[in-house]
Amino acid sequence: MSKKTILSGMRPTGKLHIGHFLGALQNWVQLQENYDCHFEIADVQALTDNYDNPIKVHDNVREVAIDYLAAGIDPNKSTIFIQSMIPEIAELTVYYSNLVTMPRLMRNPTVKTEIKQKKALFGENGEGVTYGFVGYPVSQAADITAFMGEVIPVGEDQLPLIEQCREIVRKFNHIYGETLIEPEPLLSENTRIKGLDGNDKMGKSLGNAIYLSDDEETIASKVKSALTDPNKIRANDPADPEVCMVYYYHKLVNQKNVETVCSECKKGERGCVACKKELTAAMSEYLKPIREKRKYYESHPEIVDEVLIEGTKKAREKAKEVMKKVRQSMKINYFDE
Repeated sequence: MSKKTILSGMRPTGKLHIGHFLGALQNWVQLQENYDCHFEIADVQALTDNYDNPIKVHDNVREVAIDYLAAGIDPNKSTIFIQSMIPEIAELTVYYSNLVTMPRLMRNPTVKTEIKQKKALFGENGEGVTYGFVGYPVSQAADITAFMGEVIPVGEDQLPLIEQCREIVRKFNHIYGETLIEPEPLLSENTRIKGLDGNDKMGKSLGNAIYLSDDEETIASKVKSALTDPNKIRANDPADPEVCMVYYYHKLVNQKNVETVCSECKKGERGCVACKKELTAAMSEYLKPIREKRKYYESHPEIVDEVLIEGTKKAREKAKEVMKKVRQSMKINYFDE
């Protein structure tokens, strides 16, 4: 039996952090064993809110590729490709844009939330939001269907995007005949990792992230600033570990000692300074294999480029086959009839 196709990806707006790894990458590494995986570097979508800073997107394409490889994405098992180098995705985006109304796009909860989060770019009431940004769910639908994606690993906050894709597929098939596959979401655990400051999201732009490339000294500096129980004044004061971000990360990367950390914290037997030092050591050890692989690929950029070139070439061949079916269904295959 042929493997089902998975499509997922990340925007190249900076190096990837531990939230990306725990929330997605480690899951992708497991999925590539049983699925035909296509992992995109979504540079076109990154430009929807970085259109005035293209060098930022350009410079981070290879950084994201390195993070993919360092995290364990195997180019012999998965296809890694650059979105903008697959023109069939752009073509599909145009065709799909005729199938979605503006009110429907504006009702998308994920889009509404992100517009609110980007007030500095789009204005207090979203008056500066662009067509490209509002329409990025249409582009995502094109990403998925260009490869006949069947299973899409997502978190709950991204379910509205998958439902929008499913609507587009149903409408396309209704108008033009059965052509496309309706994708199914695959809910992932730990998809949203909190930031060091307690923010519900660890983000590149929020300054609350530990990156996969961070060395122990950098990790130590960042962990020092992590939010702790504000009611713990002295080292021997009992505290509530559930409101402490240091304990939150212990649960993620230091599971063998997490019960001790919790117990000592509650009894006032553990000071924050010592607790942060232990977390720094555990975090550094947890990221060490990724960091070492990352250094290897940083010193061998030709390998990274070869992975991207070959992956993009392979991805485009598949997208071309899908587009033949789409054009045939839409009656725009004028010279192939």
